[in-house]
Amino acid sequence: MDRRKFLQSTLAFAAVSRAATGRLPIYTSVEYNMLPESASTQERFQMAKNAGFERIECPTTRDEAEAQKMKASAASAGIKIHSVMNMDHWKYPLSSADPAVVEKSLDGARVSLRNAKLWGADTVLIVPAVVNPQTSYQDAYKRSQESIRKLIPLAEELQVIIAVEEVWNKFLLSPLEFARYIDEFQSPWIRAYFDVGNVVLYGYPQDWIRTLGPRIAKLHIKDFSWKRDPATKKLTADWVGLGEGDIDWASIYAALGEIGFKGTATVELAAGDPTYLKEVCRRLNGILENRLSVR
Repeated sequence: MDRRKFLQSTLAFAAVSRAATGRLPIYTSVEYNMLPESASTQERFQMAKNAGFERIECPTTRDEAEAQKMKASAASAGIKIHSVMNMDHWKYPLSSADPAVVEKSLDGARVSLRNAKLWGADTVLIVPAVVNPQTSYQDAYKRSQESIRKLIPLAEELQVIIAVEEVWNKFLLSPLEFARYIDEFQSPWIRAYFDVGNVVLYGYPQDWIRTLGPRIAKLHIKDFSWKRDPATKKLTADWVGLGEGDIDWASIYAALGEIGFKGTATVELAAGDPTYLKEVCRRLNGILENRLSVR
């Protein structure tokens, strides 16, 4: 190795090392649905702020008055709405063979994009397809891309990213395929919303992070555990509190540092009271600082 290549390699290694030490430059966020439904809109936003979260992810809101109230409540609480969780993609899959179903899904996505513009959010999360007995994998791939392409002009007009998420929908089952799926749009307005917990069934989140790299717009954070019944020996899966499952958070931290991710990480867990929310936020900060501890 000549001197020039040696220096380049040394500098690259140093950059990676710096990226993977100290706190990651990532905002903490909570899902709106994690906040108690019994509380008012204003109280829910204030609760998120008081728990220590910097941002919040809100669901599709068709009622204009409620959408305006959410905007005002976020401003009053001093917390930013950074993303919209699209709500119609499960009931009305973009991969459906029925044009009427697809149009309902597209209409919901358009509402989400306009919500994002109103709230000052830069991302809308969309589940791209559902594979089932009626929809083959190949059809889901083709139809979902055709549907999402119809949303790109509006996304560009509103300057809002459509972030596709991998979920338990029997679709996008490898990081290589997920990366290819995003790249085929050839649009800066289509990126990935990576859920750390959703891939534990069939992969390692840190591997997906390194493969997806700059395609990742936002992160969902939750923990997952494999449990074996001592009597039946049957293996079951369950969602657990952050740091209580099988995810290697130190490896997640290192991978995010290596790709230079500087977005937002939203916890996606069960709803709870203010004490619970503060503990969730504490653990999320622990992940971002590579010092997660469970009390």
